[in-house]
Amino acid sequence: MIRTDFIKDKELWERFVLNFPSASFLQSWNWGEVHSALGKKIFRLGFFEKQKLTGACLLVKQEAKRGFYLECPGGPLIDWTKPIYQEEFLNQIKKIGQEENCVFVRVRPQILETLANRLLFKKLGFLPAPMHLHAELTLQLDLQKNEEQLLRGMRKNTRYLVKKAIKGNIIVEQSTNLEDIEMLYKLQLETVKRRHFTPFAKKFFLGEFKTFLKDDQIRLFKVIYKNKVLAAALIIFYGGEAIYHYSGSSLRFRKIPASYALQWAAIKEAKRRGCQRYNFWGVAPLDKPKHRFAGVSLFKRGFGGEEVSYLHAHDLPLNLKYWVVYVFETLRKICRGL
Repeated sequence: MIRTDFIKDKELWERFVLNFPSASFLQSWNWGEVHSALGKKIFRLGFFEKQKLTGACLLVKQEAKRGFYLECPGGPLIDWTKPIYQEEFLNQIKKIGQEENCVFVRVRPQILETLANRLLFKKLGFLPAPMHLHAELTLQLDLQKNEEQLLRGMRKNTRYLVKKAIKGNIIVEQSTNLEDIEMLYKLQLETVKRRHFTPFAKKFFLGEFKTFLKDDQIRLFKVIYKNKVLAAALIIFYGGEAIYHYSGSSLRFRKIPASYALQWAAIKEAKRRGCQRYNFWGVAPLDKPKHRFAGVSLFKRGFGGEEVSYLHAHDLPLNLKYWVVYVFETLRKICRGL
């Protein structure tokens, strides 16, 4: 029998998540704290079997104009082979969703994109979501190789630019200074103009940086050339993984391989911390050369690594208003070229 309760003990939560195979920072205690600090309601569900915590699920309530909904990023962390966990998870999200007047629940589980998993979610009453939720197709680099092996695994041009960056007058610094978020935000706005995507709010960058910094789980990397910051990125270190999360770059000194210098410095820091993999986060599918992120994906793939595809986000409709949301998001996806 499974018992479900809300978790208020950070140590209990983190001990379980960090020991759960394939768990990501998206179910970490601090990811919940980031959203809580932004004024969002969060729920940390714990699934217990014989008084032992055997499953966890972070839910975030999103109060969008098109309707309230619950979001489960990178979760739940349960044994998907056991129907009793599937049913308990389903019952709990339905209950909380209805109590919070939500139109639907959106789940992007940390399980692989397979036919069996798609059929499982269909059986549970979920529908493929019209929009993605966080990175689904990711690029992950094995850090158990030494630096020479990592360099050999890169595309020839990438390896050349990394070595050029090492030999050049490029400085890469790690920062814990909250004031540097302003610089990252401005670089993101420059990047937005080139790649045409919706920027993240400065307060979101600041909230993520402040929260994960308390546990030494994040650094802001910045590349400096001739006293000018050419690129910056937030790198999260969590559960044996380093994640290239948010970034921005400038068009000044375009021939300087600033982004290559940043990635190599972050990879080396991840190895120093004992991380097993470096996650470049989202990449565009190879069969979509006109995808707006095709260019940056080509850059990421130059470093080598293995593509890992997680199950696409799925929605659990809670009332008929969901279909209005479905049509709206489908049209928005088309307009954004995703």
